[in-house]
Amino acid sequence: MRVSSSWRWQLSRAMRLALRWCWLCRTQRGGQGGGTKAGIGGRLSEVWRYSKLLLKSLYFNSLTNSDTLLDCAFEPVYWIVDNVTHWFGVVFVCLVVLLTSSVVVIVYLFVLPMIVSTYPAHWIVWHLCCGHWLLIMLVFHYYKATTTSPGHPPKDKSPFPFVSICKKCITPKPPRTHHCSICNVCVLKMDHHCPWLNNCVGHFNHRYFFSFCVYMTMGCIYCSISSRNLFLDAYDAVEHKIQTLDTTNCPSCPPQTYYQTPPPDYSFRETTAHKSIIFLWVLTSSVAVALGGLTLWHAMLISRGETSIERHINRKEARRLKEKGKVFRNPYHRGKMNNLKLLFGVQKRSHWLTRVLLPSSHLPCGDGIVWDCTFARRDPMAI
Repeated sequence: MRVSSSWRWQLSRAMRLALRWCWLCRTQRGGQGGGTKAGIGGRLSEVWRYSKLLLKSLYFNSLTNSDTLLDCAFEPVYWIVDNVTHWFGVVFVCLVVLLTSSVVVIVYLFVLPMIVSTYPAHWIVWHLCCGHWLLIMLVFHYYKATTTSPGHPPKDKSPFPFVSICKKCITPKPPRTHHCSICNVCVLKMDHHCPWLNNCVGHFNHRYFFSFCVYMTMGCIYCSISSRNLFLDAYDAVEHKIQTLDTTNCPSCPPQTYYQTPPPDYSFRETTAHKSIIFLWVLTSSVAVALGGLTLWHAMLISRGETSIERHINRKEARRLKEKGKVFRNPYHRGKMNNLKLLFGVQKRSHWLTRVLLPSSHLPCGDGIVWDCTFARRDPMAI
């Protein structure tokens, strides 16, 4: 017996069951009007059992259970989240571009002039080189992460082996491939769908995403440290000005006599600079803390040869095998350093400079369909 998909039919059925429940309650009250406490308790327990039976009859049959009922109840919520995330991805990308551009403008207008006018020559060269290197790496990897396709399994016939069939695409699904409900397509080595990129993070853009997180964190830390003294001066100036205005606007306060030099009257440009520096420092410090934690989390996953989705799958599998007295080993784990080399595509020492520390659009190792699961002798897969 199948549960009808028509909500009108479900509503009418629920109303009929509710009327039957009310009729049962009325019949029990009419038949035994002056019963004892034990009789009342028995009737209440009978009504409670019948109510549970009515509730279970709404979803239970040979093909469904309570989990199916919860999935059906939350299906509208899932639909709303998927569509909102899909449409708001463009807004999030615009927000990232806007905030990053505002930080760059503030640095060029207020931070760099201070560095050039007050710092020694070697520190000026250091800040110019380091700041522009971080900016170039950040912009390059964010652009590549948003515009590069994560990779999708072939839809036509392929000689490669497949491990399962996607229930939504009804197509063969290679290992480490998962279906993205937001993009409505299967993604090779899917990590997650990132709304800040408006794109899935998969096999072909995983390196760009992780590099963007690393360089964005480094850039925020650099801006926060470089503008620390300016932030302290600007905060003191703004706070002193607010206290002076509060005292001046208070009619009951006696006039103050300054025994020291009164606070300077800042111009519009200086006031704008103070507020901009405070905005810069607060924004970069907050992003450095939040994005730094996310970057460390992904670095840990990469060092273990896992994605965000595989992390949950492997933990569940490890618990299942532990109950049977076995030990789970990730078949795609090749050691921490080897996993990092595979992600960045490092095959020789010079690649650390040309492919990691400089912009590079080289393809990742492998095609994302066939994976080498060869185990080292020191780390066998226990069965």
